[in-house]
Amino acid sequence: MTENNRTNDAGWAFDNSYVRLPDIFYKRMNPAPVKSPKLAVLNEALAEGLALNPQALRSADGVAAFAGNRVPDGAAPLAQAYAGHQFGHFNMLGDGRALLLGEQITPQGQRFDIQLKGSGRTPYSRGGDGRAALGPMLREYIISEAMHGLGIPTTRSLAVVTTGETILRETELPGAVLARIAASHIRVGTFQYAANWGSVDQLRALADHAVERHYPETAGESSNRYLDFLKGVIARQASLIAKWQLVGFIHGVMNTDNMAISGETIDYGPCAFMDLYDPATVFSSIDIHGRYAYGNQPSIAVWNLARFAEALLPLLDENEEHAVELAEDALSAFAVQYHRHWLSGMRAKLGIVNEEPEDEKLVADLLRMMKEHGADYTNTFLAFTYGKPEDTPLFGHEPYEQWLERLKARLSRQEQSAAESEQLMRRSNPAVIPRNHRVEEALEAAVSRGDYGPMERLLAVLSQPFAHSAEQAEYAELPACTNVPYRTFCGT
Repeated sequence: MTENNRTNDAGWAFDNSYVRLPDIFYKRMNPAPVKSPKLAVLNEALAEGLALNPQALRSADGVAAFAGNRVPDGAAPLAQAYAGHQFGHFNMLGDGRALLLGEQITPQGQRFDIQLKGSGRTPYSRGGDGRAALGPMLREYIISEAMHGLGIPTTRSLAVVTTGETILRETELPGAVLARIAASHIRVGTFQYAANWGSVDQLRALADHAVERHYPETAGESSNRYLDFLKGVIARQASLIAKWQLVGFIHGVMNTDNMAISGETIDYGPCAFMDLYDPATVFSSIDIHGRYAYGNQPSIAVWNLARFAEALLPLLDENEEHAVELAEDALSAFAVQYHRHWLSGMRAKLGIVNEEPEDEKLVADLLRMMKEHGADYTNTFLAFTYGKPEDTPLFGHEPYEQWLERLKARLSRQEQSAAESEQLMRRSNPAVIPRNHRVEEALEAAVSRGDYGPMERLLAVLSQPFAHSAEQAEYAELPACTNVPYRTFCGT
């Protein structure tokens, strides 16, 4: 790689490894300029972590770069091609309203994609206008930063700029562009695209690129580096989905084009965090059959990974039958890995350090009662954390009282003290999540009134979800009762 240019004021230091792939994987083009860009929010801590200068990013030139009105020095904008199963149906897709500017290289040699979302039409727009609305872009900013605070691998949001233009959805909405940061934007759907419309050599080039970027430990001498690659992706997804389940996060649209090879959470559309515990919870307005419900996320992950394995078959072995056997064996590890991560996390949420065979039934019985009595997922575990098991709708019911005695007996059989158990729970149970009503409150203030105060306060609280501070208490409160189910939308 040539010496990176750090002479610009903002500190952009781009490399463009993706453009060195075969050109079937992208279309090079510049963003479409917008009328009157203004900075809505800048993630200064993230900018500094990327070796960028927040002051320069706030300047007219910096805002112009975020809006797509100016291409930063060293960037090579392109729209990525990919495919994907959307609600089970296979389609040719691609970046219909996003452009990858390039990869920011930090002084430590780390590499991060810089992508503009809402930057205009591309050859993959499929009739769309290529633009984005302010509300959904701020929503992605909030949720992705909350996920980062929770320690869950995720893309992040560097900035949101308003465009001075309106876009038409069901109504006219203020336009915006989001600057998104990711380990990469290579998806399961990218490999599906290569397998369906590319040659085996082009598929291999993509796999080699992904291995070098995300799984360098498999890039050396190996009897089957592509099988090792498949196993690596499966392992990261097993860990990621377990983390989702442990905090009650619901992605909403787990299409194969929304599963990143890096193991990060990507594409925040109709996503939200569960309040009352119910595995059937769905937030997407279009998921009428519950395909992507909370309880289905692990099985959908396996389904998506199977599509990834199918795309890799030509690289796994020349003999297709043997390649299928290798893929099936690799996929069988997901359930074991996921279950280990999930059960370990649930033990920690209850203050349990060691392992006993009956732990899984202890957890299952609690979750069953939580569903029966409409208990809030996050706050139920907070009640245990704070030593107030009576602060749940379960209290006063005999099965719950019996369960508490079982938990007490279980905790007494481990060497760790009650104080150590409490500290484990404090590290494992967030005091706050981005409650849906709080997110909507922040978005309403920002979009309708230009008041970013509620959003800034919410972000401050969400940045340290395990602080368990007094200031966080009001953000843990449930919304007023309503018979209208909470829904979010894909039209972002």
